[in-house]
Amino acid sequence: MPRSVNAVASRARRKKILKQAKGFYGKRKNVYTVAKNVLEKGLGYKYVGRKIKKRDYRALWIARINAACREEGISYSQFMGKLSAKSIDLNRKVLADMAMNEPAAFKALVASVK
Repeated sequence: MPRSVNAVASRARRKKILKQAKGFYGKRKNVYTVAKNVLEKGLGYKYVGRKIKKRDYRALWIARINAACREEGISYSQFMGKLSAKSIDLNRKVLADMAMNEPAAFKALVASVK
């Protein structure tokens, strides 16, 4: 009895990898084994990058809030401590946006927690 290899599924699997590798340079885009290795590495970087992006944005927000707080004569840590003591639940993203785009509102917020 002849061996059945299921060529349809194998081709589909390879096509899926090569489709994802579209736009890569040289053999990376059209040689399956090379494309598979490069794609695996790229998808790993993609996963890690999503985590790093969150870290970077949080650091940016903290820097912006700190700069705005220093102009009002209070440090970032004191400001965040007093916010939580007064149970004002604004996240860092909103606070950073307020500090950049609505300085008057941010100034009033700092004045209310001082």
